[in-house]
Amino acid sequence: MAKVNIISGFLGAGKTTLIKKLLDGAFEGEKVVLLENEYGEVGIDGGFMKDTGVQITELNSGCICCTLVGDFTEALGQLIDRYHPDRILIEPSGVGKLSDIRRVVDDVAKTHDIALAGCATVADVGKCRMYARNFGEFFIDQIESAETIILSRTQMTTEDKIEKAVALLREHNPKARIITTPWDDLTPAQMLQTIEHPSFLLTVDDLPEGDRHHHHDHDHEHHHDHDHEHHHDHDHEHEHHHDHDHDHEHHHEHGEGCSCGCGEHHHADEIFENIGIETPKKFDEAALRQAIDQLEEFDLYGDILRAKGILPLTDGRWLHFDYVPDEVDVRYGSADYTGRLCVIGCHLKESAIKELFGV
Repeated sequence: MAKVNIISGFLGAGKTTLIKKLLDGAFEGEKVVLLENEYGEVGIDGGFMKDTGVQITELNSGCICCTLVGDFTEALGQLIDRYHPDRILIEPSGVGKLSDIRRVVDDVAKTHDIALAGCATVADVGKCRMYARNFGEFFIDQIESAETIILSRTQMTTEDKIEKAVALLREHNPKARIITTPWDDLTPAQMLQTIEHPSFLLTVDDLPEGDRHHHHDHDHEHHHDHDHEHHHDHDHEHEHHHDHDHDHEHHHEHGEGCSCGCGEHHHADEIFENIGIETPKKFDEAALRQAIDQLEEFDLYGDILRAKGILPLTDGRWLHFDYVPDEVDVRYGSADYTGRLCVIGCHLKESAIKELFGV
């Protein structure tokens, strides 16, 4: 019987970093397959993960919640039939609902020899309140549907900030195990043991209902209420990391076409936009780093919640980058088949973003 672990988390929380850590020692002797769901026209994380030796199947046809009856369910079954893995790691889209993914696994388990061995949600300790407030329909579903919540980026924040984040998470999931220890202080085996601890396991009947309204702190404005320390840390060392010290406020009217997760039941396609770009262009490194830093200018480029890319430089190297609000991580990495860039957010200004990168 194959074990299934789902590693969920909102945009930029650190799911891929956690999976890399788990693959670095938690599954010794097991045949592991990773199933990713990319939200966007261009899959990026597959490029980040390709050096791990794990088979990666990317699904780019839409967000998780829009492909449950179609390719996601089918892909999971085909993956089991083709690879006969000992373990399947599922990394849903950052804007997917964990409750939906759990239901798919439960359905597939009726026809295939698999068992859900534990679900985890990765939550950025500095962004819990902001994401719960602005995108609660998705963020809180991920919190409610996990047995383990793993706080990321706790290394440099204060104990008070961690306690406040834990208190907020406990409001929505009082039983979950919450990992607050910095990731570098835990072994991959310790992380997996916590995810799979049998003392608290949800069933499908425990999951949030599909039409439940999760957004409780709604004041008819869309604020990006950034509650950060402004001295962010990363789980691993990188070539470059940059912090911003801005307070952002984003306003729009609720109603038809509302895209903030204000309490209406939405699919991710109704709320989030994405821009996927493939390009052979070779970039000047200084100009590219400057363009990445400018993504913070929401009045020029829209409300960007996540951006990532693998792009070639004029000197022959490749630059990999990850962006979330207030935080940029840029490092050198392996080449890919072509340059790729993906931007996810709300009210995106596509022409301005393409002009920024010169593509």
